[in-house]
Amino acid sequence: MNTEASNNRKKLLLIAGGVVALGVVAFVAFAVWFLQDDAPDEVAIDSAAAQVAAEADATTAPTDAETEATDAPADGTTATEDTAGESAAPEGLDGAWTVDTSIGEFSFEESTGTFVGFRVKEELSGIGSTTAVGRTPAVAGSLVIEGSTISEVAIEADMTQLTTNDSRRDDRAQGALNTSTNPTATFVLTEPITLDDTAFAGEAVSLDATGELTINGVTQSVTFPLQAQLVENTIVVVGSLDVTFADYGVAVPSAPIVVSAEDHGPVELQLFFTR
Repeated sequence: MNTEASNNRKKLLLIAGGVVALGVVAFVAFAVWFLQDDAPDEVAIDSAAAQVAAEADATTAPTDAETEATDAPADGTTATEDTAGESAAPEGLDGAWTVDTSIGEFSFEESTGTFVGFRVKEELSGIGSTTAVGRTPAVAGSLVIEGSTISEVAIEADMTQLTTNDSRRDDRAQGALNTSTNPTATFVLTEPITLDDTAFAGEAVSLDATGELTINGVTQSVTFPLQAQLVENTIVVVGSLDVTFADYGVAVPSAPIVVSAEDHGPVELQLFFTR
């Protein structure tokens, strides 16, 4: 009898141990799934330009009636003759171009629309490497083109509108950037940028923008690597510049789960200019 009771206790202990083990495995699996690195894509000129092209196609797609009219023009000319003189690029680029936030809808997950933000790599306890990303779609600014030169650029981002790819980080990010005191980040060009012929032909070009970057009320002279492309009468600009956060008085926020976080990371932007 005692032997049978002992065996039953052993079975119960084994079952209980198995249940606990399964629970631990399930918890770890859930934590890995829930906190895995789901950072949105980095900025890229190809994907940004594609947004403009797709939106232009959607707004200029002919209706059935328009298609019929094009197929059989009343004046006897052909559709090719009617459109032969049209071009996606404007005849000249001179003048002031302003940031147009109506192009594309800002989406964190799809990296669409206008935004300015940052990326920083973290190591989370029991999870591993992740990337914290913060972005604000509240951006204004302009650039001026004179001949083959970009003579002026001024960009301002409202950092109080910044959110991250994990809402639990939002308050810490706002606090680290001290947005209650210094709500805006700015970039102002201090040296003109020379454009070559490829820029006017609608090809993607790489540019270096030297100017003053201000974050958290601290201004530093920087050279911002950019890529730009003229698409459907829109100048598309993306860029990424690695900065050391302490240079701008920004302390990387911490949390119990964060084992470590890099003290530097890219400031990134995706902008669409129209006139």
